[in-house]
Amino acid sequence: MTTAETTTPDPVTPVLTKRWLSPESWRLSTYEQLEGYTALRTALSGTPEQLVQLVKDSGLRGRGGAGFPAGVKWSFMPPNEDKPHYLVINADEGEPGTCKDIPLMMADPHSLIEGCVIAAYAMRSHHCFIYVRGEALHCIRRLNAAVREAYDAGYLGANILGSGFGLDITVHAGAGAYICGEETALLDSLEGRRGQPRLKPPFPAAAGLYAAPTTVNNVETIASVPFIVNGGADWFRTMGSERSPGPKIYSISGHVVNPGQYEAPLGTTLRQLLELAGGMKDDIPLKFWTPGGSSTPLFTAEHLDVPLDFEGAAAAGSMLGTTAVMVFNETVSVPWAVM
Repeated sequence: MTTAETTTPDPVTPVLTKRWLSPESWRLSTYEQLEGYTALRTALSGTPEQLVQLVKDSGLRGRGGAGFPAGVKWSFMPPNEDKPHYLVINADEGEPGTCKDIPLMMADPHSLIEGCVIAAYAMRSHHCFIYVRGEALHCIRRLNAAVREAYDAGYLGANILGSGFGLDITVHAGAGAYICGEETALLDSLEGRRGQPRLKPPFPAAAGLYAAPTTVNNVETIASVPFIVNGGADWFRTMGSERSPGPKIYSISGHVVNPGQYEAPLGTTLRQLLELAGGMKDDIPLKFWTPGGSSTPLFTAEHLDVPLDFEGAAAAGSMLGTTAVMVFNETVSVPWAVM
């Protein structure tokens, strides 16, 4: 491990956030100018099985907190279509400190939509639901506008790009219940019932939404898929660590000079992220921090060089979670902060 004196942030070529600063980045015209929907054309020229294998080979892991391999999860969907297959996007984002998915959907909603079409094709699904936290009204409006653009351009609906494959997307506003971040509670809410976790088994892949085969994925997970299709599994694995490959959006809040969203390879340390964020505000020393939101065990200044990937955070006694990095300085009481 490099020493504190020589550690500097690795050069980062934006992947997930590369369009965010483009003028009107949320519009279809901007998206198409920046390689938008080229991955969809590539994906539709292959088979669903090839896409599932590609995502498995990439090592993409769920970005919603659990870190389960996305390709493996996709493979649980049955290959037959005796029942409808559903893709559900978990955009509830209710974990305190977590704020990566809403900025992604606001700045680049078509990356999510393109990822949804590719993932749905891979899992033989013809209806996708994007479940957004109800308080994020601005995000819901922007997503709905992007979905309308995609329908008008032939990227959604029947016979997408002449492929014979069709997909409909419904943007659903949740009711603001924290528990609906759990995937089975989200499914109950989507069906119009009170959101509460279901007993397992059966698992959603066997009996999920409306008792039909269902896959629930996080926004950032699905938005990563078009980049994997365009770049390939080996390219994706050049970023991050061996068991946690790829780029990640880290949400940094609290006592830093420049709080916000920072894209970096998985395995980046807090020391590196602090440099990207301009350091501690007012030069008051770090006291403690969360690697993945308020539900993850706290780290202290002793953990500045812990690799922030799924294995590194767990080995140090916490969890990567949603990479909601909340930073607290020496003026803050730990009991007060966790109450």
